[in-house]
Amino acid sequence: MKQRDRSPYRNKPWKKLKSMVHWSPFVVSFKKRYPWVQLAGHAGNFKAGDYGRILKKFCPCEQQSLERLMGDSLRPHVPAYFGLAQRDGECYNQMEDLLANFETPSLMDCKMGVRTYLEEELEQARQRPRLRRDMYEKMVAVEPGAPTPEEHAQRAVLKPRYMQWRESLSSTSTLGFRIEGIKKADGTCSTNFKKTRLPEQVVQALGDFVDGDRTILATYLGRLEELRAALEQSEVFKTHEVVGSSLLFVHDQTGLAKVWMIDFGKMVPLAGGQTLTHRLPWVEGNREDGYLWGLDNLIAIFSTMVQN
Repeated sequence: MKQRDRSPYRNKPWKKLKSMVHWSPFVVSFKKRYPWVQLAGHAGNFKAGDYGRILKKFCPCEQQSLERLMGDSLRPHVPAYFGLAQRDGECYNQMEDLLANFETPSLMDCKMGVRTYLEEELEQARQRPRLRRDMYEKMVAVEPGAPTPEEHAQRAVLKPRYMQWRESLSSTSTLGFRIEGIKKADGTCSTNFKKTRLPEQVVQALGDFVDGDRTILATYLGRLEELRAALEQSEVFKTHEVVGSSLLFVHDQTGLAKVWMIDFGKMVPLAGGQTLTHRLPWVEGNREDGYLWGLDNLIAIFSTMVQN
């Protein structure tokens, strides 16, 4: 059964959607006929560049990652990088607009890996423990019974506790990826995937995303298999912890369908010649991120859907 978005924003103009969407792919131009609109929270992170390009607020880690990726086997699977640009007194990373060649596209953001926080972030949060009322409220809004009696009494939780609880809710912990959000060509938008954990739930969401189109599914499957082969050959990928990065799925009614890696603000080089398999279970200290394990599971799900 298809999931229906009953949001009051469903039939409103695109600019109204930015106040309710909290996932993070890109901005969209829709062939110059529509204003640039930011799909993902973090207001002010994006600006329009020259046609065919977008400007994303400068992040040194993302800049360094993109520069390395431009000379790597992953180059065809990431947005082209055009260096820095200044706009309104601020610095931006200038990248390819991945949606420029699509007609009224549907988009899906999948956050990859078994965690979305770096080991350093977890350690820093422990070194500076601070009770967070905002995180408690987020936890209760999703799962009222999740806080302990002590946390309920404090009406606050520690950040490490919240970070690990959040990952345990979704398929991040069970499959190594999670759907962050889906925006369909008809204007419907859904970010209600926080408790999507089981393969059959993922299948239902993916089937709705492509409207049951097996050709689109097969095209996506081929792109994912190409990406996996490139990742397994990539020297950059092997020597970096990749956290908080997403796969951006885009297709339209012409049958064009593509997948790219996006969001490299937490792609951190490893020290001392260390390398990762990206498939081993994460144990704190080994820095494994589960990216390839998640991709293996995603490919298996797409493959089953295409066959069935």
